[in-house]
Amino acid sequence: MKVFSHFIIYDIIQLLILILFLVSNVIQASNSTIDNFLQCLPNNSSQANPISKAIFTPNDPSFLTVLQAYVRDSRFNTSSTSKPLAIITALDVSHVQATILCAKATGLEIRIRSGGHDFEGLSYVAQVPFVILDMFNFRSVDIDLVNETASVQAGATLGELYYKIAKMSNVHAFPAGICLTLGTGGHFSGGGYGVMLRQFGLSVDNIIDAQIVDANGSVLDRGGMGEDVFWAIRGGGGASFCVILAWKIKLVRVPEIVTVFTVPRTLGEGATDVVLQWQQVATELDKNLFIRVQPQVQSIHGKKTVQVSFIGSYLGRVETLIPMMNKNFPILGLKASDCIEMPWIQTHLFWNNLPQTTPIEVLLQRTPTLPLNFQKHKSDYVKTPIPRSGLETIWSKMIEVENVLMQWNPYGGRMSEIPENETAFPHREGILFKMQYITIWHDESNQALNYNIQSTKELHATFTPYVSSNPRETFLNYRDIDIGTNVNGDLSFAMDFFKDNVNRLLKVKAKVDPSNFFRYEQSIPILSR
Repeated sequence: MKVFSHFIIYDIIQLLILILFLVSNVIQASNSTIDNFLQCLPNNSSQANPISKAIFTPNDPSFLTVLQAYVRDSRFNTSSTSKPLAIITALDVSHVQATILCAKATGLEIRIRSGGHDFEGLSYVAQVPFVILDMFNFRSVDIDLVNETASVQAGATLGELYYKIAKMSNVHAFPAGICLTLGTGGHFSGGGYGVMLRQFGLSVDNIIDAQIVDANGSVLDRGGMGEDVFWAIRGGGGASFCVILAWKIKLVRVPEIVTVFTVPRTLGEGATDVVLQWQQVATELDKNLFIRVQPQVQSIHGKKTVQVSFIGSYLGRVETLIPMMNKNFPILGLKASDCIEMPWIQTHLFWNNLPQTTPIEVLLQRTPTLPLNFQKHKSDYVKTPIPRSGLETIWSKMIEVENVLMQWNPYGGRMSEIPENETAFPHREGILFKMQYITIWHDESNQALNYNIQSTKELHATFTPYVSSNPRETFLNYRDIDIGTNVNGDLSFAMDFFKDNVNRLLKVKAKVDPSNFFRYEQSIPILSR
């Protein structure tokens, strides 16, 4: 037995030596690759913004600060999280071009980050040697009120865009999200969902031009890239095809004063009945009216229940809203006292739970006001009303798992008028509402991680009979790695994101990026012939 044990120990030692040898080779290869990449970058120190000012490597004292500045999820902010070999915080278009060409020449992958709101960290985490191309310095916003357009660079946040619009006009706006620290590069290219979609559609439905850098390092506008690429980056995710530098957007007109409201109802107060009627009317209401349903578990008098908040935004005044609601959605019992009238720009304070006395300069803050936390998100689309029995099953599961907040967002209106193939974003006619599952926790233990992710998956599974199927449609911007990746050539995840638009996206990819330089776990792949 002792001889046998000695053999086992010897084998283990040999295995460890082999592992250390392989790891050493990988490290040496990575060091060689990054050295070649850095040496490839141009030495333009005589320029006003030399690329040397934009390069951060792990040897720089500020490397982690730069990396973590746009990490929005603690799941991807640990010591064991894979780190880039370098971060290029581009200050000039030439820096973007050089990063692409040098990464391509040295075999490095790049991850493109604008705002960092990536629910799976795919814009700044990878399991291969990689560099981050961070676009946060590209943040100019130029408003042209004469033509009712704006030019917005990819690293500008929604808050910065909204602020600039409001400073120029109180009757102009742009239909995009309510999260103020989203970068427009990723938010727009994935669809750009917001509470004005029933009147104006998505962000991608209001983009009239773009400036990109392709895999050859060429700077192209709509005319240069061609209509196929311009179609693909509006809803297909820009990072599969190119680097987005800037967008040209069409502003929309809104009233000087709009109305918002919140009406909470618990199960004991008839929330289920209200949700049943909401499902029947929410997509048929006036296009100017958007009513979100937000169920979450609450403890009332020591007993857990589900409270459903009905959160509304109306592009009009209370005096027209109340009669409309009394006629079309009477069970909610909306009263004038539930409503607040305000300029459009202040609705962003409302949606972000900020006091209405907060100066709108808060929109210029590029980091969220809430502390960093752990998150898991999923999404679904509902095409037929969920029956009472289904809602009751869902409420029971929510109470069981306890920690998942949901947002049900109505479609209809303009969303039903735009064909599925108008842009790469396909979720249009026939959708009653889109759902987001949101799980947030603060305990950094693996036990908490496993429990919260499993809870989200269990609630998601509970919805299976009530949501779209074949494919089970999913929103690209609510990134969810659980639906699959392109690592093994599986395209089912792409069908969930893009439905019948997948074939055209594959053709665009093969045309614009035949070497598959722009890639990540859920990018549009190059299919082997």
